[in-house]
Amino acid sequence: MTPDLKRNKRNAVNFYKTAYMGDPEKAVSDFVGKEYIQHNPSVENGKEGFIKYFKQMVLEFPSKQIEFVRVIAEDNLVSLHTHQIWPDDIEYVTMDFFRFDSKGKIVEHWDSIQEIPKDSKSGNLMY
Repeated sequence: MTPDLKRNKRNAVNFYKTAYMGDPEKAVSDFVGKEYIQHNPSVENGKEGFIKYFKQMVLEFPSKQIEFVRVIAEDNLVSLHTHQIWPDDIEYVTMDFFRFDSKGKIVEHWDSIQEIPKDSKSGNLMY
């Protein structure tokens, strides 16, 4: 069966937005499959680890912002390229990768985050 790339892209964005803006329980309930394999070393594996991490993040950083710069899908994978602004105007570029099951639910996650430096030798943005 061919994955529904549009659905998976939409689900990845909505999952991330829902968790990021303060409701990780709903994000997991609506968008995560039977398992959730986490590869971020700062987050515990599984659904509860994800919820715990995002609940703490919302408490500590309620004014953070996110912009989805790119959403790319191929096979059962979706990649999100985001620009995030955190308190004290600290900006980050992130890349998240999600693996989906056949029902359009997220079952695995990898990510990378980097603070955006004030200067760029290339003169190009990171996104």
